[in-house]
Amino acid sequence: MLIGTGSLTRQSLAGQVAVVTGAGGGIGFEAARALVWLGAHVVIAEINRPAGREAAARLMEEWDTDTVTFVHTDVGDQHSVNRLSRQILHSLGKVDIVLNNATIAPLGAVKDVSIKDWDASYRVNLRGPVLLAQAFLPGMLARDYGVFVCVSSYALKYVGAYEILKKTQVELANTLDAELEGTGVIAFTIGPGLVLTETARFSIERLAPLYGKTVDEFYAMLKEHIISVEAAGAGFAAAIALAARYRGQEIGSIMALQAAGIELPKEEAEVKQAALTREELEQVLTLCRKVRTTLAEQSERWKKRSLFEGQWIIRDFKKHAGMPVEQWLDTLERLERYAEGQNLAGLADTPAPIGALVSYYAHLQELANISLKDPVQLAEQLQIVRGWQEEAEKLERLLGKRG
Repeated sequence: MLIGTGSLTRQSLAGQVAVVTGAGGGIGFEAARALVWLGAHVVIAEINRPAGREAAARLMEEWDTDTVTFVHTDVGDQHSVNRLSRQILHSLGKVDIVLNNATIAPLGAVKDVSIKDWDASYRVNLRGPVLLAQAFLPGMLARDYGVFVCVSSYALKYVGAYEILKKTQVELANTLDAELEGTGVIAFTIGPGLVLTETARFSIERLAPLYGKTVDEFYAMLKEHIISVEAAGAGFAAAIALAARYRGQEIGSIMALQAAGIELPKEEAEVKQAALTREELEQVLTLCRKVRTTLAEQSERWKKRSLFEGQWIIRDFKKHAGMPVEQWLDTLERLERYAEGQNLAGLADTPAPIGALVSYYAHLQELANISLKDPVQLAEQLQIVRGWQEEAEKLERLLGKRG
């Protein structure tokens, strides 16, 4: 089993109760399966009664355990979520983990998707997580412990009625992170990557013509981004087990798997090969150091701002740069080590969305144009920020050659 091939130990979540919505199949089922291996009592909150019962039975048979419960749940219905809460509290006494996996994905151009489908997407993809937060966060806060996980998605055209509402889950997690600051309750967001569940396969058959491609061409276009259902679910469970390091972040399943020392089977993913010369590796090392120094200095200045202003700057950075500044500093330091040691595989396997950092510096220039009225001061500030942006752009071009 994939979750057991890394550094995580079995039963490390023993005694914890995890609610996994939409776990009757697909990624949710695999996440539940991995959480059971980690020792959690898993509650499968599923709207499809036969699928939910079968999933619970399969897990109990596989692990010879009674630590799996199925509760029929419509996450978009307040009475159903409240009933879920009452049933769990009566039988298990608490909830430590909530994984908002349940989803529906209407397809089509924004102008073509019916408002009924938009409403249905809102009901499951946003209303549901909010109801679950209201049902279970109070208990987590009372015990000063808990993990609340939102789920983002792989962005494509013609899935706006799905993607836009999934993006709001990211913002929900960001808001919760701010509200939960200083507590033992953690909120973060994880994206599974592109996973070929039955729903995804059906969707691709409908999306391919909208892209002007055959189904085979569409698969070929996405091939390098595809991971297995088990890998995505194991990544969800690994992130929960390592939740302390992901507070307030938006991560991906592959990132969590790497952090847990779990390698994807080679037959599931092509091994990326870096194509950088020795001279280019030296340039990567130099640029990583410059970009990291800039961010470290900015971070220190942010801490000296007023509480409100400092928090706004930090969250604005995270929103535009793709991840918190602390994670950026860790990522750049890791890239430095790999470049210095000429570790091409390490460079290739380290996620580093430098393009988002470039966009952040462009955003800073827009803010400067709005806020600075003195033309001399504006010119000086723009020159500084453009310098930061150029360094990030050079680094982005070099890292783009990793494979």
